[in-house]
Amino acid sequence: MNPTRFLFRAAGPADIDAFERAAADSVIGITTLPADRARLAERLERSAAAFASADDASGEEIHLFVVEDLERPPGQRVVGTSGIAASAGFADRFYCYRNEMVVHHSAALNAGNRIHTLHLCHDLTGHTLLTSFWIDPAYADTAAPQLLSRARLLFIAEFAERFSDRIAAESPGLADEAGRCPFWDAVGRRFFDMDYPQIERLTGGRSKAFIAELMPHSPIYVPLLPDEAQWAIGQMHPVAELPFSILLDEGFDTETYVDIFDGGPTVDARVAMLKTVAASRRGPWREASAAGGAATDWQLVATTRRADFAALLVPGAAADDALPLPAGAAAHLRLAPGEAVRSAAFAPAGVNA
Repeated sequence: MNPTRFLFRAAGPADIDAFERAAADSVIGITTLPADRARLAERLERSAAAFASADDASGEEIHLFVVEDLERPPGQRVVGTSGIAASAGFADRFYCYRNEMVVHHSAALNAGNRIHTLHLCHDLTGHTLLTSFWIDPAYADTAAPQLLSRARLLFIAEFAERFSDRIAAESPGLADEAGRCPFWDAVGRRFFDMDYPQIERLTGGRSKAFIAELMPHSPIYVPLLPDEAQWAIGQMHPVAELPFSILLDEGFDTETYVDIFDGGPTVDARVAMLKTVAASRRGPWREASAAGGAATDWQLVATTRRADFAALLVPGAAADDALPLPAGAAAHLRLAPGEAVRSAAFAPAGVNA
């Protein structure tokens, strides 16, 4: 598929049907896409208010986005969703487990060992949080999921004052189709007599803090867990491999934190160090001359308007003066002549055009 056919844009209440489909198709563990139309509608209303607000950011904002296939009929174009929570744990602390190694040593035996432990913490409270990623499986091998994930980073770069300088993202951990989760069964279920799907429905779209506060705050010694639960720590559901690979390519740290429910990896980074943010530049655009042959360079280009933020992929390299854009791309972004855009080179591995 031609990458220029995809448009990333701010979501609104009219996208409720698309988000409901995303929630229905999402695996257990993506709590920011609850399978509840009323909750999804409320989140879309909050998102629309965040995009439109002229007030200073409070940290409680969420911003939801969609990616469209412009070659599909109107009303059927949304093929993916993603989001940003301005501040993780805004109303409550944001809990996760931190991987640590504890060293034990016996002088009498002249022996020692290193033991993997999990420490309940709220280190990531206040970090900006990437959320709500879903892509139609038919588009997994196209540029659409890349645009869906990375364009959010241009939004954060453009409106940096509304976000933290640290960022995190959760990935769903291992769970089978029946909802059986090895890590939850070995840890969380000991304190809550609920199956993993039940606890996810209970928290769907809400803070997990009330669950974490009832969990033991002493370290969990990983060797005491069943083998299946130990193996699940830091592992992810297969559906999360694609978005996780994009985060990995951007430069997120993947080794420090895991989710308190399913043990899936929770990644974090400094915003300024992420590849797309570090490479981004702001400047005017100009109409590109007619292209000849297949493109070898691509640019991820976004508007600098918050209320109707949009982004897409265009062929060509960055220029010293103004970024050259095809007329069609400028029309999709509704750009005025000479208006500023934010762009970054786009060259992820393994993307089929």
